[in-house]
Amino acid sequence: MADTGSARAQILGGIRKALNSAEGSEEARQRLATHPRNLIPARAQRPHDEQVELFVAMATEVSATVELLGGMAEVPGAVADYLAGLNLPAELRVAPDAALDPIPWDQRPTLTVTKGRARDSDGASLTGAFAGVAETGTLMLLSGAERPTTLNFLPDTHIVVLKRAQIVGTMEDAWDRLRAAGGNDGGKGALPRTVNFITGPSRTGDIEMRIELGAHGPRRLHILLVED
Repeated sequence: MADTGSARAQILGGIRKALNSAEGSEEARQRLATHPRNLIPARAQRPHDEQVELFVAMATEVSATVELLGGMAEVPGAVADYLAGLNLPAELRVAPDAALDPIPWDQRPTLTVTKGRARDSDGASLTGAFAGVAETGTLMLLSGAERPTTLNFLPDTHIVVLKRAQIVGTMEDAWDRLRAAGGNDGGKGALPRTVNFITGPSRTGDIEMRIELGAHGPRRLHILLVED
């Protein structure tokens, strides 16, 4: 049997040596400063209207549902109809995000809307998104006091409001947009504590090689794609 203590020391010694390497440190500093791009798929290099179409197609392919809306005023009706169509309670936990304030929830008084972090009893949540990535149909969500991460993962049903202008071609484009926004904190330059990339509802194939939705998070992801 191998000496696990010496093997551990060897591994940690190799890591320590790599971290102390001046060449490695300089390479890491340059990479952090320049943000070099990875290979960009050709399918993401297209006009914005086509990127929007690609995002919808890719999101639908991974079992998300997408509904096109003409403006924020249509959100309450779309949410109420969506929940009713699934025979779900007309109750919604909404992120206290200023970007969602224009939504006129009073248009649907039968819809119970509360704001704050998700609770165990919440069956459906609604959040905004920072960006949508056409390349993979992925949503980019940021954490913060106005954007509790629990809303992204605890409720069975996650509804996301995304504006057409927020859709970009690639992951690199999304990160560039975040850096340009100063980490979305008013230009101070600090990134949020957490950045979540969500591609479709939660799933696993570990159970008899069958895809099961809702394994580690929401079993439904509904995207409300709003015209600007």
